[in-house]
Amino acid sequence: MTELDAIEQLAPAASTWGAVDVIARVCGYPVHAFRFGPPDRSLPGLLVTGGVHGLEKIGTHVAIAFLSSLVTRLAWDQLLLEALRRVRVMVIPLVNPVGMARGSRANGRGVDLMRNAPAASLGGTPFVGGQRLSPRLPWYMGAPGAPMEVEAAALVELVERELFAAPVAIAVDLHSGFGLVDRLWYPYARTREPLPDLASVEALVRLLDATYPNHVYRAEQTAQIYTIRGDLWDYLYDRRRAAGDGILVPLTLEMGSWTWVRKNPLQGLSTLGRFNPVKPHRLRRTLRRHLPLLDFLLHAAASHRAWLQPNRPVM
Repeated sequence: MTELDAIEQLAPAASTWGAVDVIARVCGYPVHAFRFGPPDRSLPGLLVTGGVHGLEKIGTHVAIAFLSSLVTRLAWDQLLLEALRRVRVMVIPLVNPVGMARGSRANGRGVDLMRNAPAASLGGTPFVGGQRLSPRLPWYMGAPGAPMEVEAAALVELVERELFAAPVAIAVDLHSGFGLVDRLWYPYARTREPLPDLASVEALVRLLDATYPNHVYRAEQTAQIYTIRGDLWDYLYDRRRAAGDGILVPLTLEMGSWTWVRKNPLQGLSTLGRFNPVKPHRLRRTLRRHLPLLDFLLHAAASHRAWLQPNRPVM
């Protein structure tokens, strides 16, 4: 599989500057986690994840591009080395390797990992928000009362272990498949009620607007589009709040794949074409388009005291 090969080829170089672990194995496929920065878990953190849905290869490709840039820059970029004394960076480029190998949204057991967290029995946009009818149908949440899938549990365990002691941690999960614009979604997904830390999320968005006033992202609450039962980031956000002081800011970058289909309608006839740029120049454009956002989030996590400080201007 091309994506897994690319990840494993990066591992030796990455291990020069950080740690590379296999946090799970599923049907013989490894799930890799790359970690950079000091071992001190009380430092702020950034987590980048991709490939939760196996069809959405572009998320993994963007995560690999970020990882490759990070490893290359660490060999010469003294400012980045200095930043990584103050912040920890983690990348899980391919959460669902079996799904990606099979060209499936779900994992090998037919479960949609982004709807696999413990959830109330009611709620969610019908069907698309999560269903328990059958793993043969999309958006299957898993059997009632069943433990979380191996991949989802491994992601949850890593976030709890590595980020829950941080004063501020930012997570960005890379997806595609919805809309004509690139969206930055934030919790809650299960309800349209505002999350308790909305002011902090809005402060981060204002900082992005001020720093990159011509950026391409539309920031909005996930539930304003549709509601989801069993959303992993809702679950982790709530668990972080219950754990004590500190904040987890989970973001989902939903790349607007309809634009790629509109420009090249024939690719809409294939399943992968509906979720990924097919033309080589569009793939290259997408890979470079989102690196400034990930770099911004790294610096925002490292400098969280500035933008979270009450009444302090961001400009």
